[in-house]
Amino acid sequence: MASLSIEVSSFKPLGDRLLVKVSQAEETTGGGIILPDTAKEKQQVGEVVSVGSGRLSEEGVRQPIDIEIGAKVLYSKYAGTDLKIGDEDYILLREQDVLAIVS
Repeated sequence: MASLSIEVSSFKPLGDRLLVKVSQAEETTGGGIILPDTAKEKQQVGEVVSVGSGRLSEEGVRQPIDIEIGAKVLYSKYAGTDLKIGDEDYILLREQDVLAIVS
């Protein structure tokens, strides 16, 4: 995982990409068993913190992204690029890697 020494507020994804803050993994099971770091699965839910300007169509028209900052999203398990900004985990995704908006 790449580690960056920048602030999230200065991070602007390009094109149809989104910067998503990854939700924390479950620390315990439903039965109360504490999970070690090696047993935790990669989370697939996070909050959008930054959005690119949108994809450029073949005609040269910018198509804005339908997902807004602050939206909670479910994304593909193996999609995107994992980043660590400060102490937080983020993932940089394409708009097509987002499966659903979670309410």
